[in-house]
Amino acid sequence: MTQTSENVTWLTQEAYNKLKDELEHLTGPARTEISAKIAAAREEGDLRENGGYHAAKEEQGKQELRVRQLTQLLENAKVGEAPAANGAVAPGMVVTIAFDGDEDDTLTFLLASREYASSDIETYSPQSPLGSGVSGKKVGADAQYELPNGKRANVKILKAVPYQS
Repeated sequence: MTQTSENVTWLTQEAYNKLKDELEHLTGPARTEISAKIAAAREEGDLRENGGYHAAKEEQGKQELRVRQLTQLLENAKVGEAPAANGAVAPGMVVTIAFDGDEDDTLTFLLASREYASSDIETYSPQSPLGSGVSGKKVGADAQYELPNGKRANVKILKAVPYQS
């Protein structure tokens, strides 16, 4: 299969290993646990009014969705080193931008796939309008991206450093 840069997710070896471990857990012990919950709930009787059974089936559905997401992500992943601290915006970087060049109106975010998302820092996908607008630009450069209303926003890149988890 030919991969384009839009469906490739760049991961560090550490992130790849973490996601692979999660997938192995979900397809092994977690599947066994949810099957046991469903079987136990089924033994309680009438399935139409069995809240435990329906909750376990819903949990199973969410778990299987995550398995499919992880499988697809890992199939399309390219494992590499963390980006270089060369001032160029790339996935895995923490980027600070100023809107319309106004250094009092800034946003700092992690440019990465949602698998990196954390409560510590806002995360934008490299495929998002903002992410694709700033990718490849150097610190000090101006960039543009399209807003949902079709207008274009101008930003200046103030800082780009590798993310440290």
